[in-house]
Amino acid sequence: MELVLGLESTCDETGVALVRGNELVADVVASSMDEHARFGGIVPEVASRAHLEVFVPTVQEALHRAGQRLDDVDAIAVASGPGLVGSLTVGVAAAKALALALDKPLYGVNHVIGHAAVDQLVHGEFPDRTMALVVSGGHTSLLMVDDVATGVTELGHTLDDAAGEAFDKVGRLLKLPYPGGPHVDRLAREGDPEAIRFPRALTAPKDRERHAYDFSFSGLKTAVARWIEACEDAGREVPVADVAASFAAAVADVLVSKTLDACERHEVSTLVVGGGFSANSQLRDLAQARGAERGIDVRIPPLKYCTDNGAMIAALGSAVVQRGLEPSGLGIGVDSSMPLEVVRA
Repeated sequence: MELVLGLESTCDETGVALVRGNELVADVVASSMDEHARFGGIVPEVASRAHLEVFVPTVQEALHRAGQRLDDVDAIAVASGPGLVGSLTVGVAAAKALALALDKPLYGVNHVIGHAAVDQLVHGEFPDRTMALVVSGGHTSLLMVDDVATGVTELGHTLDDAAGEAFDKVGRLLKLPYPGGPHVDRLAREGDPEAIRFPRALTAPKDRERHAYDFSFSGLKTAVARWIEACEDAGREVPVADVAASFAAAVADVLVSKTLDACERHEVSTLVVGGGFSANSQLRDLAQARGAERGIDVRIPPLKYCTDNGAMIAALGSAVVQRGLEPSGLGIGVDSSMPLEVVRA
């Protein structure tokens, strides 16, 4: 099996990993999250500069942990989209330099599909037909995976805010530190998920016909904002834990119910959940419980593989190499809105 070097730089994490087949050899992540905290969100220019500063030492550390040299690498995979243009450019430029210097094949791969592919490093090869729900700060997508390297079809996506993005926005409404998502998740475990009945968007019969596989969280975020405003206007203390728990329950309920319905309609018995938001405890628990009730095997990788990392790019790159697909070549660019049916650039 070829040794594949994976490079990830789509947002604020610089990830470098080495994968041989479906075996993770080394994985190193450097994050610039702390540099963005004072701005309350990701600043693209800050992220790009951080990638420039840490790319070389991160590659060196990954090789050191693997006990390998650059000459031992057989192929290089890099996330060429979707993501922030500046951040993507740093990663792709670095990958091109390595490929040219080492005379190794270069593969530009899809960051979002990588969030699903990384599960193969943990639970093994996907069955012939697998459903993948990728949920993160920037993406909420439902994918039919016939082959992770050659056959991915997007069934649906979010029409507005992604799930993780909605969590961060609600975190700001509740005056929680940035990023708000993990804090909302933590507080949700302390509150009552049935205290407030927040809306479940696109679940009415008419919406299930038109948007069977799509999601929407903007209206839910607005409903939370209006509820908090009404509570404050009435002079009552906002029950932060209950708001967090009720909001999180609404998000998890919609994601899980629509995804499992899609599994049944397409006669798929394996569901993979990936992306940064798959670290959410309510989503994990609900997906596992309802999946078991419906006879669907729900696969969710460990938390360290949920946020952006090099392992997911190396895993997808390894799958592409194993299928014998042609390299992307040194002429590849970056695509901030790369279609989710494009596995390899």
